[in-house]
Formats: sequence, C-alpha cells, structure tokens
Amino acid sequence: MIPRRALALALGIFILDQLVKWWVVGPLALEAKGNVELLPFFDFTWVENYGISFGLFTAGSEVGRWVLVGVTALIAIAVAIWIPREERWGDQAALSLVLGGALGNIVDRARFGYVVDYADLHIGTFRPFLVFNIADAAISIGVLILLLRAFLAPAKEKTDDA
Repeated sequence: MIPRRALALALGIFILDQLVKWWVVGPLALEAKGNVELLPFFDFTWVENYGISFGLFTAGSEVGRWVLVGVTALIAIAVAIWIPREERWGDQAALSLVLGGALGNIVDRARFGYVVDYADLHIGTFRPFLVFNIADAAISIGVLILLLRAFLAPAKEKTDDA
C-alpha cells in the first residue's frame, strides 16, 4: 500500500496539473489565442503533444494514442508498486512526482488524444526547454531526484555473512 503522504503528493500533483490544464483549455481559451505573454521569460503557448517526453514516439493514429496510454499506465502502475518498497521519504517523494505527473498526462491523452502543454520558458528567442506542463515538470524533477540520489548517495556497506 502506498504511504499516505506519498499518495497525497501524487494526488496533489495530479489535481494541480488537471486544474491548470482545465483553466488553460477552458477559461483562458489558450488554444484560440495560441500564445499569452506573461513575463519577459515566460509565456503560455498552446502545444498539442502527441508524443511522450521531448516529443519522442509521436502517436500518429488512434492505435498509437492508446498504445501510449497503455504503456504510460503500465509505467504508472510500476511506480505505484515501487513507492512502498522505498524506505526513504526522498525516494518516495520523487516517485510520487513521477506518478502524479504520469496520471495527469494519461488523462489528457485519453480525453483529448494529446497532452496539453503550455509552459514556455525562454530567454529572448532562445528556448532551453520544449513547451511543457506541470505533469511534465513533476516527472522530470522526480526522475532527476532519483538519478541524483542513485549516483550521489553513499553506497550501503555490504556485510559478509559467510
């Protein structure tokens, strides 16, 4: 069973992601506007992402769309199973970010056939990232935390049982 605070974090990411997407799609009507400048370095820009992270593996058909939903759902299930196996809160939190983000993007793909992306960070015309959303950011941050902890955490001492 997923620990309560890990579940709460995943659910919080999912709800925040879906609320912002609801606002972007509905009241803001970003699709019709295309772009809304918010700050000199941040815009809301409408992007329909038919692929996965970084626009890879674009689903060009209904079958492809549902294959991506299925694969992403399997990954989300694996992460949900993994969370309670981790003892440290930092690892559980990172996995919860991944789970909440994955669920948010699964809902989009099932609902719309694509993931709604809108966050556009830039320095003038230079864009260091593709347009993304809260779910994408949560997944990326969660994976980064897991990688940093895997490579930078001190190794557990091995005991000799022989």
